[in-house]
Amino acid sequence: MRIVSYNVNGLRAAIKKGFIDWLKTNPADIVCLQEIKASEADIDVKMFEELGFEHHWFCAQKKGYSGVAVFTKIKPDAVKGGCGFDMSDFEGRVIELQFGDIKLINAYFPSGTAGEIRQQYKYQWLEEMHGYLKKLQKKNPKIILCGDYNIAHEEIDIHDPKGNKKSTGFLPEERAWLTKFLGSGWIDSFRELHKEPHNYTWWSQRFPSVRLNNKGWRIDYFMVTRPLKDQLVAAEIFPDVKHSDHCPIYLELTT
Repeated sequence: MRIVSYNVNGLRAAIKKGFIDWLKTNPADIVCLQEIKASEADIDVKMFEELGFEHHWFCAQKKGYSGVAVFTKIKPDAVKGGCGFDMSDFEGRVIELQFGDIKLINAYFPSGTAGEIRQQYKYQWLEEMHGYLKKLQKKNPKIILCGDYNIAHEEIDIHDPKGNKKSTGFLPEERAWLTKFLGSGWIDSFRELHKEPHNYTWWSQRFPSVRLNNKGWRIDYFMVTRPLKDQLVAAEIFPDVKHSDHCPIYLELTT
């Protein structure tokens, strides 16, 4: 099972930058997208179907905002949009698919960059999601939670930890939540296989030189529950793929 997770920062914009040509290179069997900023009706879905993908969408009620989608060449046993929390579902943040005994959850975590109200909602969402996942783990021991978490966990995951210690996405409370989350039976698949620094998945668009000089943050993850540890084959970051301010991340598992 080969999976990609990718915050495309607008699917229509990514398509204009060559996203379909990249899909034609067969990067994965399952492609999880966040921040699609579009609905199924806005896109010519034949482009994906011709490549062998079936597609599943969970869009925000607000047009041109947020939203998640999954394109898959492996037929899922079940698909569920949303997680039952009103604001999260209104904003189109979670979609989950079942593949045999593996549950794949594609999530777009809230950002706190719009101000204190959104930062407080981010904390609320994190606690709601943690509780939701704890319940799921009892029935589904094998879970993959991929997406844009909007949190850099450790100093190794950000180019300037000292300069960003008061920045949303690297606040002590956010990092503590991620530590607590990992302590509840989850594994950071990339760090499980890669200990080296300077691996990032997002770069600010304000200054073009930031990505050129690799001054980024690692805020996109494939977290897996511990029962999947022995099935991990590869976890990679693809910084040279440039349709967004994020880049794709990759997970390969035996099934």
